[in-house]
Amino acid sequence: MAESKRYISQTELENHKKPGDLWISIQGKIYDVTEWSREHPGGALPLLNLAGQDATDAFVAYHPGLAWQYLDKFFTGYYLKDYSVSEVSKDFRKLAAEFSKMGLFEKKEHGTGILLCIIALLFSISVYGVLCSNSALVHLLSGALLGFSWIQSGWIGHDSGHYQVMSSRKFNRVAQILTGNCLAGISIGWWKWNHNAHHIACNSLEFDPDLQHMPIFAVSSKLFSSLTSYFYERKMNFDPIARFLVSYQHWTFYPVMCFARINLFAQSFLFLFSKRKVPNRGQEILGILVYWTWFPLLVSCLPNWGERLMFVVASFSVTGIQHVQFCLNHFSSSVYVGPPSGNNWFEKQTDGTLDIVCSSWMDWFHGGLQFQIEHHLFPRLPRCHLRKVSPFVQELCKKHNLQYDTASFWKANVMTIETLRSAALQARILSNPIPKNLVWEAVNTHG
Repeated sequence: MAESKRYISQTELENHKKPGDLWISIQGKIYDVTEWSREHPGGALPLLNLAGQDATDAFVAYHPGLAWQYLDKFFTGYYLKDYSVSEVSKDFRKLAAEFSKMGLFEKKEHGTGILLCIIALLFSISVYGVLCSNSALVHLLSGALLGFSWIQSGWIGHDSGHYQVMSSRKFNRVAQILTGNCLAGISIGWWKWNHNAHHIACNSLEFDPDLQHMPIFAVSSKLFSSLTSYFYERKMNFDPIARFLVSYQHWTFYPVMCFARINLFAQSFLFLFSKRKVPNRGQEILGILVYWTWFPLLVSCLPNWGERLMFVVASFSVTGIQHVQFCLNHFSSSVYVGPPSGNNWFEKQTDGTLDIVCSSWMDWFHGGLQFQIEHHLFPRLPRCHLRKVSPFVQELCKKHNLQYDTASFWKANVMTIETLRSAALQARILSNPIPKNLVWEAVNTHG
């Protein structure tokens, strides 16, 4: 006689969502991923954020078909009572299966090889300009070219964190360390840890690190309540200093973006020298040391401190374009307070994301971020296919009356500044701590 299935309720499942006790539901089957969270390639944070609920859509988005065969060893023997699938999720899973049958997740074309050659060329020209020219203008242009090489290396780091961009995992790792740690000075391990959390908790003010920029920026007045960052494990205090800085954030946004990579340097060091488990920590640190060897040496080859400062500012400012791009896709979109939900995972991804409308010949400039909605729904999909699948995603959103927001690059900049300005005005009004004058009134008048 067949053994009857054992069921647990959603309420019972929610009791297992703390460190040391992590259960999730995938297609109605309950899995204990507590021990696996220590070895999970995406880190423990995604499992912790989605524990105690159904995580099927997120699992489908982030794992290849081969991953399903490994689930059985985590099966608890329980099934989720009254498990059901929304029509949105059904269509999303069908679309993911269709893309898989088409082989889109495996067809990466040869964009990475070409991009690596372009990066090498830009870097070589930059170094040549510094070492072989006495012209200040050439040195300025060399700094800008180095900045462009960092932008392109950033796209490789981003892509390789989501899927294998090289012919093997070993070469993929080499590409990550060379373009991320060695060339740009950014820890690829930190980037994956941060970026995975962003994708899982897209636009959650408490769980998405890409919206947690207090005291410099606040995209919503909800942050004025001094929310807790569950990523950084600290309170984001909205104190007088934060209020002052946020009050001017619509003016400081672009200047800060010019030097935003300094924050990435700091975050990389904090990550690599923290007590948390860091895979291949030695490789990561060695790569960072390579960067902090060649870059200061290159700058020191310039004839005077004025040109050295000019070179650094030019390279950092050009890279600031990429930092702006990362902000455009999310700053002006819907935000929410609380943990991510697996039950409306598709909806949260579309609500919190903005696509950038551009011609196909500009795809190199945006690095795939112009199809941010598609990327968030199918993060394993190589960026060369994002334009191809965009109509299918639009059709699905239209069918279920879901948001599919798009804007031109320039309009997205305007929307971002408007979002920052709105929060800035609310910060000024709150307790009215900063005296207004006629100049402020003229600049910030509505209408």
